Amino acid sequence: MIDVPPRDGRRWDLVALGEVMLRLDPGEARIATTRSFQVWEGGGEYNVARGLRRVFGLDTTIVTALVDNPVGRLVQDLIYQGGVDQAYLQWVPFDGVGRRARNGLNFTERGYGVRGALGCSDRGHTAASQLAAGQIDWEAIFGTAGARWFHTGGIFTALSPSTADVAREAMAAARRHGVIVSYDLNYRDSLWRDHGGQAAAQRVNRELVPLVDVLFGNEEDLTSALGFDIEGVGSEFTGLGAGAFEATMARVVAEFPNLAIVATSLRDVRTATRNDWSGIAFAEGRTFDGPRFDDLEILDRVGGGDSFAAGFIVGLLDGGTVERSLELAVAHGALAMTTPGDTSMATRADVERVARGGSARVVR
Repeated sequence: MIDVPPRDGRRWDLVALGEVMLRLDPGEARIATTRSFQVWEGGGEYNVARGLRRVFGLDTTIVTALVDNPVGRLVQDLIYQGGVDQAYLQWVPFDGVGRRARNGLNFTERGYGVRGALGCSDRGHTAASQLAAGQIDWEAIFGTAGARWFHTGGIFTALSPSTADVAREAMAAARRHGVIVSYDLNYRDSLWRDHGGQAAAQRVNRELVPLVDVLFGNEEDLTSALGFDIEGVGSEFTGLGAGAFEATMARVVAEFPNLAIVATSLRDVRTATRNDWSGIAFAEGRTFDGPRFDDLEILDRVGGGDSFAAGFIVGLLDGGTVERSLELAVAHGALAMTTPGDTSMATRADVERVARGGSARVVR
């Protein structure tokens, strides 16, 4: 197991590094035919920090950058609502039209039935993608202020060559100060398609994973982002699929012995609105199984994996076991997918109730 540092004067329970985008949600309609959008903030790494703050009451902060224009200020206003501290948010001057830098947009359909969820990102040359090594004072963050946990992931490192350098620099600084480092592989074909594809993703991730303590990644992540073949996988839940997936997690730890834990949500997609949902973790040489929800009803699946990661992390920050962390992870991910938007609207009481196997009866 990992030895999570106590608070003991450390300012932050968790520091996250990643891009925060404006999500435009057409609700029950489609991107190409809607006439109105609901807006949310979101981002793979940010969603974890927000869940830990808003749901579990921990002190978290996000290292990111936004262009100083009304869209950036809208994203900031949404971050305020989520409670994540903005001490390390860097503002980039607006040039009038966004030639030099802009804020990222993420158009996402929720999907329904046989129509799967659909995402269309518009995030080229964003302020966050232009962050570079040497630009952020990590010694001030991890040494002076102090933190217990650092989290980033493959979405941020895919944005540009410089963001991978920033992540590497941050991980090294975190480790120097005894901060636990987690990384979510979060492979996205659209982010790598124009600069090297899977080969580039695997090269970058293989350079970074040796600096990681807790690795999150699903079946696609382990194959596309790290290059591990999983033979015979049809469903993540049953038969050869589950056994092969667990064996691959063991192979990952064998190749990267620095990893204390590899954890992942498990999802079997029946339809866009009905999934089987669970999670597993590999630690201390064996596999731990999380609770399972068969035929879970989904309103909006985006962010379910990030909420899984937040639940798992809070379990460890609380001093819990891997089993306890999995219970919180699976319950929090399930609840996050019952509400719209990338981020969780659950309460800790909700998560604890579902983790205990509580029903959906009305609470009054």
